Amino acid sequence: MTARLIDGKALAEQYRAQLIARVKAVEARGSKVRLDALLCAAGDNASRVYAENQGKAAAALGIEYKLHELPANANFDVLAGRVLLLNTREDVTAIMLHLPLPAGVEPYDIQRLIAPEKDVEGVNPANIGNIVYGRSSLAPCTALAVIRMIEHIGVELRGKRAVVIGASDHVGKPIAVLLMRQDATVVSCNKWTPGIKNIMYAADILVAAAGVPELIVPDCVKPGAIVIDVGVNRITGPDGKARTVGDVAFEQVRDRLGPEGWISPVPGGVGPMTVMMLLNNVVQAAERAAGINEVPK
Repeated sequence: MTARLIDGKALAEQYRAQLIARVKAVEARGSKVRLDALLCAAGDNASRVYAENQGKAAAALGIEYKLHELPANANFDVLAGRVLLLNTREDVTAIMLHLPLPAGVEPYDIQRLIAPEKDVEGVNPANIGNIVYGRSSLAPCTALAVIRMIEHIGVELRGKRAVVIGASDHVGKPIAVLLMRQDATVVSCNKWTPGIKNIMYAADILVAAAGVPELIVPDCVKPGAIVIDVGVNRITGPDGKARTVGDVAFEQVRDRLGPEGWISPVPGGVGPMTVMMLLNNVVQAAERAAGINEVPK
């Protein structure tokens, strides 16, 4: 028998109903839930498609969405000026920055200017620091998605050995810290980690966030483990067609984990939950602005 599936798409749908109710509660206070997004792009590119889909997802929940389209060659001053203006506007409760940015503009230099209380991607250094100290903050959406998916299957993280493959600033590292906040024993690995296969095999919870197609194979995991696949990779299959795969060789690893194990698919796993956690953060930011202190997870 194969491992049980952590269906991120189905879980995201459960959050959808909750968020709609929370948006209405904010509106009942005479306030609004609004997300302002910045996009520097020209033509019909991937960033624009993502931004438009994001707008549709927000609208479906009753969230107002304003896309600020800036020139493809916008410089630091233009981007910084728009962010600082949005920071001051009371009707703007959430701000995010679509990537990539024009050549010569570092994302960090703009992200650090977003007001922490409106930073729904959790990219401002102040919010990253709040995660480490365990204070209430807006956590990076992918990291939050991973934690919520593990909690959903009823697993107690305290005392579990968790291994995170990948240590990027906005995915791997925040995932590791959030797991620590739940009292898991965490090992953060990168491509220079010696004996990485043995470390992975010892994991009760393995989070793959390396961005390497099908890096995790059956002999990397022990039966009964929980495997969360954060990777999203486009590869060309034997038939010459492009397809999306994760960092985990899904079918083989699922067989290896057995009926006591859990695994998330790609697509349909962390991806839908990441989108929903972004919108969750948007609603949470609006709730705080409206003085609603009891904020659900």
